[in-house]
Amino acid sequence: MMDITQPPFRALADPTRRDILRLLAAQEMSIADVAGQFDMTRAAVKKHLSVLSDGGLITVETKGRTRINRINPQGFAPVLNWFDFFDQFWDDHLNTLKSIIEKDMK
Repeated sequence: MMDITQPPFRALADPTRRDILRLLAAQEMSIADVAGQFDMTRAAVKKHLSVLSDGGLITVETKGRTRINRINPQGFAPVLNWFDFFDQFWDDHLNTLKSIIEKDMK
């Protein structure tokens, strides 16, 4: 089973970080660009971006003095695998239930 204490899950646990990911899904942004979208200090935004980066959900590229943040689609693989497990789990259980119900109706 997937360990939900892994960095990608920790990064997704906070609603502000999920909002940041929505922004970065639309376009790459600098720390200042992201900070301009929230009522918090630039340092607080930088900390959120660090957690997202540590979780592998974003990449950061330095261009001169600017750090450009962009979404990293591959970083979501552990989360998707976790959802796939439960998707298959429920498909199997619901198919079993369907078979039992159909058998009882005959």
